[in-house]
Amino acid sequence: PNDRSIAGPPPAHGVAPMKLFLDTADLAEIRTAARWGVIAGVTTNPSLYAKVGGSYDEILAEVCRITSGPVSAEVIADDVEGMLTEGRHFAKIAPNIVVKVPMTTNGLEAISRFAAEGIRTNCTLIFTANQGLLAARAGALARWNRRPLDEDLELLAAADRRDAPRQDRWSGAGDWDDDTDAWILGCSIDSADLRYLRRPATEQLGCRS
Repeated sequence: PNDRSIAGPPPAHGVAPMKLFLDTADLAEIRTAARWGVIAGVTTNPSLYAKVGGSYDEILAEVCRITSGPVSAEVIADDVEGMLTEGRHFAKIAPNIVVKVPMTTNGLEAISRFAAEGIRTNCTLIFTANQGLLAARAGALARWNRRPLDEDLELLAAADRRDAPRQDRWSGAGDWDDDTDAWILGCSIDSADLRYLRRPATEQLGCRS
């Protein structure tokens, strides 16, 4: 029920309207955003988990119960076998887990092997269009670009439409001005934390609460 797209203008180039993913490991924040009905999934990483503590597996399992959308769980190993071990473990927690893998040569190999095993992945730490294309070719279902205002993102969107149309395009904006530009450029998924989701909901006559 929470896997909804954000309403907006007709999508360009046949791309579906941009979805919002909540960027946190805080269960209270996730429950709040889920009640609003605006999030399509959740992204986590080791630094977000460190802020809340507890068992990462238990947190991921609960997040997957709160939302039926994709929930990213990031590997911390930097070697291929380590990434595979962690990712396979995460994938068993819930069917909507997506393993987040860094953009490295080892990461590309791990993504390719995960794809062969039917384990969904997204690729993080992407900063150029060429990196995004490599991740798509390796089998990542989404790419995480942290610089949505760069011309690199525009190039990445073009590469996606031409060479990897089934792939989702992610930005890691975290600011509503950046989010708007990411939407205009054709990103299909954007992430933000709860404070940025609150901001437009509390704006009145251009004054921010």
